Amino acid sequence: MRVYKTKDYEGMSKKAAFLMAAQINAKPDSVLGLATGSTPVGVYRQLIQWYREDLLDFSRITTINLDEYRGLAAENDQSYRYFMNHNLFDHVNIRKECTYLPDGTEPDSKKACREYDAIIKGVGGIDLQILGLGRNGHIGFNEPGDYFEKTTHCVDLTESTIEANKRFFQKEEDVPRQAYTMGIQTIMGAGTILLLVSGEEKAEILRQVICGPVTPRVPASILQMHPRAVVIADEAALSRTENLGE
Repeated sequence: MRVYKTKDYEGMSKKAAFLMAAQINAKPDSVLGLATGSTPVGVYRQLIQWYREDLLDFSRITTINLDEYRGLAAENDQSYRYFMNHNLFDHVNIRKECTYLPDGTEPDSKKACREYDAIIKGVGGIDLQILGLGRNGHIGFNEPGDYFEKTTHCVDLTESTIEANKRFFQKEEDVPRQAYTMGIQTIMGAGTILLLVSGEEKAEILRQVICGPVTPRVPASILQMHPRAVVIADEAALSRTENLGE
């Protein structure tokens, strides 16, 4: 596991965007695994800037998102489809038909998950996957548990995740209690993984991810087993992890 230390969130975002841009330029038809939430927003902002400067071309790129809330339509302003459109897709020359998220409106959870796994297999897998880190160690919506979930599945969100996400909704009761999420096996199948972490509130869980045992109780700890996992974290996030970071 390679660790890059940056001064702050802006530095983290730019470093991650640079690695993503390198992937796009080296392989213009790359399959990119994308994430939502506040962590990758700066990355997407930088990618948009480079696109506007004619430094990037998304016309042959395919994207696979980690997850989607169960029960939210794409038009809902809290859906992850809406988030991706607003923060990236609407601002670059990507083909919308080649941007994929789980179908949050599909009531049959087994069908929704089966169909999403088929899409991922159909595009040939993921070349580069970006991840954020939950305060309980989750990646995607793979919450702490007794075992690592392999493929796309429907998950009951933990109270800590609901608490973290309620700031995006008018009321806590509006926060969905379930989501469809890519499984750990699928994430680990990506050619390269970038784990992005910012802020002192993530310092303890990041220490466990990097230095602790591999355990489903800390889902992101599995990244220790990936041959091309890269952690990009700012000084605050690495404040409890000594002598790490280039």
